[in-house]
Amino acid sequence: MTTPSSRLKLGIPKGSLQDATIDLFSRAGWKITLGSRSYVPAIDDPEIECLLVRAQEMARYVQSGALDAGITGHDWVVETAADVEELAELVYAKQRLARVRWVLAVPEDSPIREPRDLEGKVIATEVVHLTEKYLQRFGVNARVEFSWGATEVKVPQLADAIVEVTETGSSLRANRLRIVDTVLESATVFIMNREAAADVWKREKAENLILMLKGAIAAASKVGLLLNVRRDDLLPALKNPTISNLSDPDWVAVNTIIEEAVVRQLLPKLKAANAQGIVEYPLNKIVL
Repeated sequence: MTTPSSRLKLGIPKGSLQDATIDLFSRAGWKITLGSRSYVPAIDDPEIECLLVRAQEMARYVQSGALDAGITGHDWVVETAADVEELAELVYAKQRLARVRWVLAVPEDSPIREPRDLEGKVIATEVVHLTEKYLQRFGVNARVEFSWGATEVKVPQLADAIVEVTETGSSLRANRLRIVDTVLESATVFIMNREAAADVWKREKAENLILMLKGAIAAASKVGLLLNVRRDDLLPALKNPTISNLSDPDWVAVNTIIEEAVVRQLLPKLKAANAQGIVEYPLNKIVL
């Protein structure tokens, strides 16, 4: 029977990462259910207690012990200077499986070409401390103002430059902004309170959870491929396949994992090589 002391208090990020995180947990084997106005999601694991928390605040709640662990961006750990343990990097974001960048951006026609051109200028951003540390590296004195949102539209009327997060850069380009430099590259991380991390049960629970989450991320862009082919017709395009003998010694069964994006190019080649019984199947997790 699970007791309150053997439950992992886990922060789920509210906001841009929320849907992607709930989907990732689903693929990893945990169903999280969230009511329309609830900040306490239900999860089908009696050993986990979830709380919905903004990613920007996650690290300080984990540091204080209000949460044992949480999922947030490495950028927010840096911004809040939180003393937490980063157990793992989980490379996924709002739109795709990728890292994000906090970039220094200016209007396309701005004379600012490098960080040193910011001397005496105004910069709008949500990551004030991170930006100030960045400017210190170049010995630049500029006024950094906190932005509550819609940061892209604040230049040039309200600020000379912005530091904003981007996955693809499309929003910046749509607002006619030019990237000057990358301030910080970040990824989603699984963080843990240091005292909780020293608890054997809680750490094992967290590491098992991370294992499944990483397995779901690894499988997200891949599919399995199963086919029968004559031994002499094996294609080099199939990397490290599992090959099994069939009752007919001239034929083998091939099972492999490939990137889903290459299936449309590979299947015609397999068919042309006289492969038979080709089956493409989805993957939930790949545990390496």
